[in-house]
Amino acid sequence: MAENTREIVLDLLLTMEREREFSNRLLGNVLDKYDYLDTKEKAFIKRATEGCVERRIELDYYLNHFSSVPVQKMKPLIRCLLRMSVYQLLYMDAIPDSAVCNEACKLAVKRKFQNLRGFVNGVLRNIARNKENLPMPDRNREPLSFFSVKYSMPEWIVQLWLDEYGKEITETLLEGLMRIHPVSLRFSKRADEKKREELLKGFARTGAECQKSRYLSYMYTLHKCFGVGSLPGFEEGYFTVQDVSSALAVEAAGIEKGNICMDVCAAPGGKTMLAAEKAAEVLAGDISGEKVARMEENISRMGIANVRARVHDATITDSDYREKADVLLLDVPCSGLGVMGKKRDIKYNITEEGLKSLCSLQKEIVKASWEYVKPGGILLYSTCTVNTAENEEMVRFIAEELPFEPIPLSETLPEEILAEKQRITEMRKKAWKPLSVPLNEAETKACIQLLPGFMETDGFFIARFRRRGI
Repeated sequence: MAENTREIVLDLLLTMEREREFSNRLLGNVLDKYDYLDTKEKAFIKRATEGCVERRIELDYYLNHFSSVPVQKMKPLIRCLLRMSVYQLLYMDAIPDSAVCNEACKLAVKRKFQNLRGFVNGVLRNIARNKENLPMPDRNREPLSFFSVKYSMPEWIVQLWLDEYGKEITETLLEGLMRIHPVSLRFSKRADEKKREELLKGFARTGAECQKSRYLSYMYTLHKCFGVGSLPGFEEGYFTVQDVSSALAVEAAGIEKGNICMDVCAAPGGKTMLAAEKAAEVLAGDISGEKVARMEENISRMGIANVRARVHDATITDSDYREKADVLLLDVPCSGLGVMGKKRDIKYNITEEGLKSLCSLQKEIVKASWEYVKPGGILLYSTCTVNTAENEEMVRFIAEELPFEPIPLSETLPEEILAEKQRITEMRKKAWKPLSVPLNEAETKACIQLLPGFMETDGFFIARFRRRGI
């Protein structure tokens, strides 16, 4: 691999550390900038960058064991250089250990750290010699530390899930989040079966590989693709990027032809656009002009005419929209713990204090928005997280404090998803880990926690309610 390619990865990691920019956004911009590189080089940049971010806790654990200087006291460039090099040693077998060490030393010299060349070389060669017998916390005596290091997850998040689910479900969830998460595509209803087959053949000619979702026939996962925008049919609006969990939330709402829908936290517009294919009209809003502009760009490209988008703060009730919606999509801002497989740096930025403030914001939005639902209409609450305080606790709040009754998801969700829900429920019973928020039978049937490792989805929560009063 060319030295310049490694330098691109190094600069990406430094930028992320310095600017606290989301890795998926930065990586996408860099891959677009260096689109002229060959496929192997782009694949290296993507894998090495994502791997370093995803496995940072594990990499730092090994570095702290083999280095005389603690990771946090290293120069930022040396810290990033060592992380990316250790990742290559451990997880990129096609690259010889000697090449990894030599190229790291060259980069240290090139970036004016020639006095640390020996330090870099010594640490990396020591890890390379011992990589078949690396240190690890004892699984039985220190399960919290073991899971944290093995799956590079902050200990407080691991503890959150151990308390809620027990060891077996937690480990499956952690494994699921660590797997490669390919891009998910949703085909527009304009792409009939014949057109879809034509587009899939076009994808294959670019080297991309597609696999149909087990849950929804219009959803596909996309492998070996480094730019969705360059695929045939993108500019024509035949498909959009959307995870199957997001699409399942729209399906769960049970939208009917002729319905008026509202989506109050709508950007980037995935659920809005799918809802628009089912409803008469969708009223979509989000808090900033930038978000709404991004959403409108997606809506325009997809050729959707029955959406009205606007800038609106969802914590403020708009009296003009009271009782306007047959269906309200309420996908509130959340901690994002369920999408860490795609947005790998979320786990390093969210805090326990941040979770509490998010729960307060979510409640504000629910209280400000529920009146938009007509009597007899549907409120579909969703988050992309795995956290009881943001999910089941909100189910209790809506059912107990607002004029809504829970409605079973069995009416609208695929049987395969519901079967996985039942499997997780049985595992929790065996582990003596009932919900910390004890939902009644009706509430339990009205919601579902999607878990990576069990379902082929992001971590996502969906709950369905009907407004009383008819």
